[in-house]
Amino acid sequence: MSAWLTLLCIFLASLWLTGAVRRYALARSLMDVPNERSSHAVPTPRGGGVAIVLAFLLSLPLAWGLGIIGGSVVLAFMLPGIWVAAVGFIDDHRHIPARWRLLGHFLGAAWLLAFSGGLPALSFLGAVLDLGLFGDLLALVYLVWLLNLYNFMDGIDGIAGLEAVTVCLAGAICFVLVGQGDLAWLPLALGAAAAGFLVWNFPPARIFMGDAGSGFLGLMLGGLSVYAAWVAPQLLWSWLILLGVFVVDATWTLLHRLLRGERVYEAHRSHAYQRIARQWGGHLPVSLTVAGINLGWLMPWALLVSLEKVDGLLGLIIAYAPLVLVVAYAGAGRPDNRVVS
Repeated sequence: MSAWLTLLCIFLASLWLTGAVRRYALARSLMDVPNERSSHAVPTPRGGGVAIVLAFLLSLPLAWGLGIIGGSVVLAFMLPGIWVAAVGFIDDHRHIPARWRLLGHFLGAAWLLAFSGGLPALSFLGAVLDLGLFGDLLALVYLVWLLNLYNFMDGIDGIAGLEAVTVCLAGAICFVLVGQGDLAWLPLALGAAAAGFLVWNFPPARIFMGDAGSGFLGLMLGGLSVYAAWVAPQLLWSWLILLGVFVVDATWTLLHRLLRGERVYEAHRSHAYQRIARQWGGHLPVSLTVAGINLGWLMPWALLVSLEKVDGLLGLIIAYAPLVLVVAYAGAGRPDNRVVS
């Protein structure tokens, strides 16, 4: 079986599994009911991200058996992925207190880092910088933050799926540009799993991702960025650039809510993408705009960094600058009753 055929199988498996999860959610009344902090208007089944988890993780042993990836990759992504998805699945069915959920996230992220070898030396302003144990601690916090911000950003139809598909596609191209085309299968496989779910989640969504899927995607994308850094130090910067829309919106919003003394773990509607969706009157234009920014603005900078035509930190600053302006203008992190004018 060719690598390309496995990607098609992953997409089809995710597509079918999402439909099966939707039927399960309807039968068990696992519904997201709209409230004053929601961005949707009708009750919708949740938990569809389980399809992404199953389609991607079950493909890893198959890919290893076919010689597409190594056994160390399977261990690094499969076991932590199962753990984090399980935490999210339980939270989708019966609420887990925030502190215990966060502990579970740290354990999953630490597991992934341990099997990945920690954070490798990084390219920084033309030099190679090895941060040692401090770098591993930074990477741990980074992975947990990505895991949670993906949950925060999964608030309108299609946005989380399109983010995963476009980032994975661009990340695969980065591998090709550094002469490691064989490694592109891994992000493409995750993107294929997300694409199968996206068919059902595309606006208007027929099922939501749920914590099991969003947390899993956040950890897997973070893990891929660390994995990429082991391949070529500059690739960590490339992946950080590609994740810019989610990183900037979620981080800006969190900081502003912290400064106002709000409980940051409580649901809200003050992210930039949520505020813009209310102003634009729908989810589709916002989700498509995010995909367009990823491919039309962030990907070119990520590719230039991959080719070492632009320094990683400089490329990130240039790529992030307009995103910061957008979320600031949109009023991200401010009370919900203020929208973009």
